[in-house]
Amino acid sequence: MTLRLVLISHASTAATHGARFPDDEPLNDRGLAAASACLGALRRVGAAYRGLERRCLQTAQALGLDAEPEPLLADMDAGIWRGRRLADLETENPADLYTWMTDPVAAPHGGEPLAGVLARMASWLDRLPGAASPVVAVTHPALVRAAVLHALGAPPSAFWRMDVPPLSQTRLSYNGGQWRLRESGHPLGPADQGPREVRGRG
Repeated sequence: MTLRLVLISHASTAATHGARFPDDEPLNDRGLAAASACLGALRRVGAAYRGLERRCLQTAQALGLDAEPEPLLADMDAGIWRGRRLADLETENPADLYTWMTDPVAAPHGGEPLAGVLARMASWLDRLPGAASPVVAVTHPALVRAAVLHALGAPPSAFWRMDVPPLSQTRLSYNGGQWRLRESGHPLGPADQGPREVRGRG
């Protein structure tokens, strides 16, 4: 039986618009309004999960999802770079930034390396077969990228070649022991609205 998974990138925050490494900040007004406008956009939900951060909680609530918090869907830990602008780091510490973006096991910020994010998402995906389908997960761009790389068997270097906009949906399916990418980066919006069947938490 085919398992379907919809990964939703949380709505925008101040860090999104400021090109900053996020902390546990809430959605900004624009993000909350955009998420609220998508209420009912997901027609069927078998099980719902979310990252631990406030921006994931608020996005899930705005979408009408009773989503279970899942530690494996938490955002990448940026360590001492939390709240810092990418442009400032490019000027002040380009060597560490280059190392972080080219070496998946490096963590010059003292947080989590890319390899850790990829392993976390792979672990979560491996636990999903047998869950009520479709599964919906509200998470972060980094985790969505990690899921796509896992499905495609792509190298870590491909992580940086993928855009994941706020409130975009990425659809995967699992059948015959393999994950497949069905759709990536499609905006979640009022045009997708319709009756939604919710079968409760996973």
